[in-house]
Amino acid sequence: MRGEAVDDHSANATVVDGPISLTLLFRFDAAGLSGSFRAESRGSMVGDMTVMAPWEGLWSNYQTRDSVQVPFTGEVAWMRPEGRRPYFIGTVRSLTFEFSP
Repeated sequence: MRGEAVDDHSANATVVDGPISLTLLFRFDAAGLSGSFRAESRGSMVGDMTVMAPWEGLWSNYQTRDSVQVPFTGEVAWMRPEGRRPYFIGTVRSLTFEFSP
């Protein structure tokens, strides 16, 4: 993975897996916490066809656990011509950390 600052509150991160590459724009709030990420073009299945569309995730409800800020609420959605189409909305109910020495 490689990253590059866009401005004071956002950065691009590119993940490469073999021939597949995905660049995400992460946006950060004044405290430096990630509030969202977005890919301008990501493949999704519509029927039996792959359609490229913007894809976005939102994080919120940050809580401190073992000195780490963790978003406890998240949503991921496709940005379709007819509007935002969430397909994942979740809330963390419990969290356990296991730290390596």
